[in-house]
Amino acid sequence: MDYLQRLASSKIVTVFLYFLLAIYLLLMCYLLFFGYYRQDIRVHDYNVTPFETIKMYIVYMDYFSFYVWFINLFGNIIAFMPLGLLLPLLSDRWKGAFRITILSFFVSLTVETIQLTFHVGRFDVDDMLLNTIGGLLGYVLLQILQSVAAAMLVQSKVTK
Repeated sequence: MDYLQRLASSKIVTVFLYFLLAIYLLLMCYLLFFGYYRQDIRVHDYNVTPFETIKMYIVYMDYFSFYVWFINLFGNIIAFMPLGLLLPLLSDRWKGAFRITILSFFVSLTVETIQLTFHVGRFDVDDMLLNTIGGLLGYVLLQILQSVAAAMLVQSKVTK
């Protein structure tokens, strides 16, 4: 078993990880459905052409503030990284890049569909792509952290 997985299996760390997951999910619900910027705008719009929005933000980046540009391209990735990082630590069911990728895709599809249905955002296939990449990158980050932790553990045993 990986060092971080063993650490996550301790009661206090497990409770802390579930607490982090709950805070993350609440924050995401607020930002995606109830945030202050969602209240005054009722959008009934969608994009189902892959890479259309991503291309727009890259080609016309000079027309957007850095904040808008960054949030729309990288915010979607960063927002879903905790799924790929936390869930494999909490449950063996979510171990594996394929499972995390599929989960991230379906969570993102659900979010985009809710936004379209309730007019609190724009359904965008590019958001789904970026969110899915974010979940996968979170999992990759977890794998890197596990490798670093294992190497540090081996190094500390060698130096003793």
